Order: sequence, then structure tokens, then C-alpha cells
Amino acid sequence: MNRNEKLVCGLDPGRDKCGLAVVDSQGSCLYHEIVATVQLEEQLKQLQGKYGFSTLVMGNGTTSKEAGARAGQSLPEVKLQVVDEYRTTDEAKEEYWRIYPPKGWRRLIPHGMLIPPKPVDDLAALILARRYVKAKQ
Repeated sequence: MNRNEKLVCGLDPGRDKCGLAVVDSQGSCLYHEIVATVQLEEQLKQLQGKYGFSTLVMGNGTTSKEAGARAGQSLPEVKLQVVDEYRTTDEAKEEYWRIYPPKGWRRLIPHGMLIPPKPVDDLAALILARRYVKAKQ
């Protein structure tokens, strides 16, 4: 597939797992998933083949240097942008509750006090990609 200048892949790197997301030029989510870190290169290549994104936006957290090197080797034709990931986890938790609203008595508790029942690394990657797209507009 040809490179698509309008699509951006977000990567929230982690020691054991990574969040991945692909967004269009409006920030609409086309894909999001959590993958094992050992499968990062394989998954990035698959996503590149399917979506043809031109930019990979990655958070600057603890494992970002290693993940950036791996991503760069895996996809040398893709532009790598490292961005500040300040508060992405908090925003990802908020996004989780927008996608999956709490039910029953939990809906009465402020979302900031609830803990999602599953990891939100994929949504953190989505937040990173959306931040980049918004900054480019």
C-alpha cells in the first residue's frame, strides 16, 4: 500500500506491552490494540501494510528509546516523532469510560475515581496520535 500522508500511527511503548492506534487526519480512530512488546516490529509492519501511515508518533516514556530504535529499524521509511506523553494515561482512562460507560451503581461515581477493568495502553496511543494530528492542523 502507498504511504498515506493523512494517517498517523500512535505508539505507547512499555516494557511488557505496547499500545498501538491508527488515526486519520481528523483524529478518528481506525484501529487500536494492545500488543506484547516482543511482537512490536511484526505488528507495526502489519499495520503499515494495511494502513500505509507515514508518521509514527511515540510517547517519550521509560522504554521509548529502545522502542524507537526497534520501530526505526522495522519501518525505516516512516517518520518517527517522539512526543511528550504527560497525562496520556489519565486521558486514556477518561476515553475508556467514554467508549464503555459504567453501568449500574458505578455510573454514579465520577469517572476519575474509577479504574478501568483492562489496560488502556491502546487508548494512550490513540491520545498521542490525536495530539499530533491536532497540533498539525
